[in-house]
Amino acid sequence: MRLRVWAATLGFTAGMVLTVETFAAMSQEQSQPQPAPMGQMGGMSPAHGMSKPAVPAGPLKIVFGDKSAEWTPATLAALPHQTVTVINSHTKASLTYSGVPLIDLLKQLGVPGKPMGKQLRLYLVAQGSDGYEAVYSLAEVTPELHNTTVIVADTLAGNPLLADKGPLQLVNTGDKALARCVRNLVAIRVLTAE
Repeated sequence: MRLRVWAATLGFTAGMVLTVETFAAMSQEQSQPQPAPMGQMGGMSPAHGMSKPAVPAGPLKIVFGDKSAEWTPATLAALPHQTVTVINSHTKASLTYSGVPLIDLLKQLGVPGKPMGKQLRLYLVAQGSDGYEAVYSLAEVTPELHNTTVIVADTLAGNPLLADKGPLQLVNTGDKALARCVRNLVAIRVLTAE
């Protein structure tokens, strides 16, 4: 037996045909309780592919072409810090992080601090120890071009980051949801779009 389900009923395209079994399965999925958001930053739940890191976070390695540098909380502590406040969209809580502006670390490897022309093709892939990745354009992390602050955070509310969030975390003030804030940050690759 087949049921014809109209858009007004379930939000599907008008005229979509479903079997009784498919309709029953969909109804059961919708009645299941949804998992609570994870941790301080919200982000993705285990059901959406994000899990705790498989390996402990090590130093942060940044690579640009044939140049690279490694950073630990101890080496970052010696650099000038900036404090930012972001809102966790799940809990509506304000979170205050402190860390080194990402652009300051990138410039040490020769990444342009004020990109122009073809330099605007540069982008970054930030990776956590669990394999989670987020992409930023160079313009997004450059204060002269974008009204966002992106830091490599080493503290939250004046305390070192908890083991499931750190020791380092990429935090940005420009996104409404904090999905691109990478926990347990271990790598940033600077690449060029073709």
